[in-house]
Amino acid sequence: MSDFPNCPKCNSEYTYEDGNLLICPECAHEWALEMEAENDKDKKIVKDANGNVLNDGDSITIIKDLKVKGSSSAIKIGTKVKNIRLVDGDHNIDCHIDGFGAMKLKSEFVKKI
Repeated sequence: MSDFPNCPKCNSEYTYEDGNLLICPECAHEWALEMEAENDKDKKIVKDANGNVLNDGDSITIIKDLKVKGSSSAIKIGTKVKNIRLVDGDHNIDCHIDGFGAMKLKSEFVKKI
């Protein structure tokens, strides 16, 4: 069929090009092809210590004992964390760890379950 992406509004596969716009015949949504390419560039790929791609909502395991700033205890190796959220910055994972609360982690110290 065509190499055009599905409609971002209704996910229809019947999109077509009209000039520099992509158009969905089912919901009449119009968007620029350049915007589609920019959105793909903006997505930052975050990988764990083994090179697996991480996504929002994934579960991870800590692979190294991590000292917690302002606390005498540390997060132990093997600690499981559910429902992570990816963010921009030096620490690219936001999560909640039982017994510690909200934390920011670096992806190089975790592996995907």
